[in-house]
Amino acid sequence: MRLEGRVALVTGGGRGIGRATCLALAREGADVAVCDIDLASAESVAKEVEALGRKALAIRADVSQKADVTAMVARVTEAFGKIDILVNNAGVIRDAMLHKMTEEAFDQVIAVHLKGAWLCCQAVMEGMRERRFGKIINLSSLSGKVGNIGQTNYSAAKAGIVGLTKAVAKELARYNINVNAIQPGFIDTDMTRSIPEEIRLAKIAEIPLQRVGRPEDIANVVVFLASEDSSYMTGAVLEVNGGRGM
Repeated sequence: MRLEGRVALVTGGGRGIGRATCLALAREGADVAVCDIDLASAESVAKEVEALGRKALAIRADVSQKADVTAMVARVTEAFGKIDILVNNAGVIRDAMLHKMTEEAFDQVIAVHLKGAWLCCQAVMEGMRERRFGKIINLSSLSGKVGNIGQTNYSAAKAGIVGLTKAVAKELARYNINVNAIQPGFIDTDMTRSIPEEIRLAKIAEIPLQRVGRPEDIANVVVFLASEDSSYMTGAVLEVNGGRGM
């Protein structure tokens, strides 16, 4: 129970990596606020957290909107008294080749992934700074390291999260706040299951460990970064991708 007594806020917590992260944090003793644009999904995961014996709160919020983020953080703080752990996981995809991508599709992906992470960091930092403790974990992607065809918006946003992580880590280190990022590779989620089978098989062939990652593979690393086991790490970017992209 490495996280007993801690309170975690997970954005995009209603499915996939977010859901696995909420449950992994709860198993280690944390109470969890589950944020998602889809309230029904957040409520379902919150019930799973409660079934593990932890307190949970489901919240609908669009992390690209400052008013939503401010209200979300205020509600979690009112319910639990604090936020110790922030996991910036919310995301969308709007894939298209560069010559076909619309400005709207580019702006939306940047807004949810990059601006959303920035807004959430900004919203929780005051409380963490006052308590001189905090763990912020930002979900980047292998796409942010190597780029992906058809994902100029997503790759740019995920690369931006790396820069955001390092800058925030430097600003907040003096307050005993650790800020780190994870770059998942090809993970078995609703999003990747929608990929045509021939493309899916080609991606798996690029993975030295020869398998698709599980959401739990990412969640376990989130737990590590949220715990005191990683207390001397900040500004780090951990690749969790089966060796793909080495």
